[in-house]
Amino acid sequence: MALVIGDLVASRRSRDRTALHATVTQALDEVNELVTPLRPLRVSAGDEYQGVYATVGDALAATLLVRVRLLPEADVRHGVGWGPVTVLDAEGRVEDGPGWWAARAAIEHVQQAQAEPRSRRLRTACRRAEGASLPSLPAVNAALVLRDELVTGLSPRAVSVLRGLLEDRSQQEIATALSISPSAVSQRVRSDGLAAVVTAHELLAEVQHDDDEEAP
Repeated sequence: MALVIGDLVASRRSRDRTALHATVTQALDEVNELVTPLRPLRVSAGDEYQGVYATVGDALAATLLVRVRLLPEADVRHGVGWGPVTVLDAEGRVEDGPGWWAARAAIEHVQQAQAEPRSRRLRTACRRAEGASLPSLPAVNAALVLRDELVTGLSPRAVSVLRGLLEDRSQQEIATALSISPSAVSQRVRSDGLAAVVTAHELLAEVQHDDDEEAP
């Protein structure tokens, strides 16, 4: 299983935490409809939320979709862990098992990395539990570094365009929704590297465990 742990970045600076948490809950609900989870993304405690997916690819896709729904008003970081997890109660909270600890290690890595100048834009990392096979892990994390670097540097308008692209809207549909010209959308796609972000998103969504190994 692939466990996602998400956490709001600098949420204590928000002037209206109640409204912020309502926005996060709505974003999680929307992403649960777009990427089918084994256990839906939901707030677990405070500023943190969790969800479980059948593949690492689904989990990684969900992390970007949540993030672009919250930017630029709020930002989040994610840890993805691959391995067995334990459901603790009837509400579906997952707070134990090797996969949970792997996700916890991943999000702690992101938090620590943000203190370093060369990795301050990192928002997502992936780890595997001991004994769980995920041969593509180094490549996955390399792609996440580059994906996050591009997305973190986007303007609010570029984020809006990216959100539309990730929802498979045409450039004409995006232009109409944003009240801008199709050429302005096209320019954003080219100049801000949005096509590369979408391509990376699609490729990362295909990441799975070894074909010879049953999912934990």
